[in-house]
Amino acid sequence: MARLDSHRSEDVRRKPADGGAWETVKVIIQALLIALVVRTLLFQPFNIPTGSLIPTLLIGDYLFVSKYAYGYSRHSMPFSPPVFSGRIWAAEPKRGDIAVFKLPKDGSTDYIKRVIGLPGDRIQMIDGILHINGRAVKREQVGTYRVTDSWGREIPVPMYRETLPEGQTHLIIEQQGDTGYSDNTQVYQVPAGHYFMMGDNRDNSEDSRALNSVGYVPFENFVGRAEIIFLSIDGRQVVEGPNGQRFIEEQPAAWRFWEWPWTMRWNRLFTTIK
Repeated sequence: MARLDSHRSEDVRRKPADGGAWETVKVIIQALLIALVVRTLLFQPFNIPTGSLIPTLLIGDYLFVSKYAYGYSRHSMPFSPPVFSGRIWAAEPKRGDIAVFKLPKDGSTDYIKRVIGLPGDRIQMIDGILHINGRAVKREQVGTYRVTDSWGREIPVPMYRETLPEGQTHLIIEQQGDTGYSDNTQVYQVPAGHYFMMGDNRDNSEDSRALNSVGYVPFENFVGRAEIIFLSIDGRQVVEGPNGQRFIEEQPAAWRFWEWPWTMRWNRLFTTIK
């Protein structure tokens, strides 16, 4: 009996070892499924590669986007599979939201801009002033903002506080004053079911004002609303070219954690996005 009990004990001891590899695989699969569910239904991380939303969002900001804010479409899922059309549990974007959407012309490229025009609105820029439905949006200068040009020089540009019709306020900059390429436009009539998106860096943003490249954004193309900055890395450095010219080079420095003490924008961590 003692020997039989001993063999049984050995069998019991061996089973976890035999099944250890499978248990590890199951844990990994479960973790991946949980991550997929969170990414699809709750929050998805994005990083900011361009300066079109300066001063609100900076190059090197990493943020969470709420996937549930506007309901779900096929673009809520990885690779936008054509499993259904339209949106379920839909909640319409509000003017002033900063939202991620799929570029209408290809349905795959992620863009992030501010919601400026709602379905049926008439949008126009006149001498740098935003007009919504024939009325000028209130804009007051609140100082200057320093931007870095292509040659690595810091230059001051006008910064304004813009107040949308519903009362939301945000900051914008005008790098070319009020005479930039997109500071005087046609009247844009926003179609039903579409939205007009603009960057806060008004003279350096490819947005709905460019009808051939961005244009009006269908509601279905919305991915989610930008909520919070969880990381912000200033990976820029000024480099000198072969002819002695200086220019800005963007460095993907987020993974270089040993540089964080001097590249991290500590004051931007865990700030909400407005």
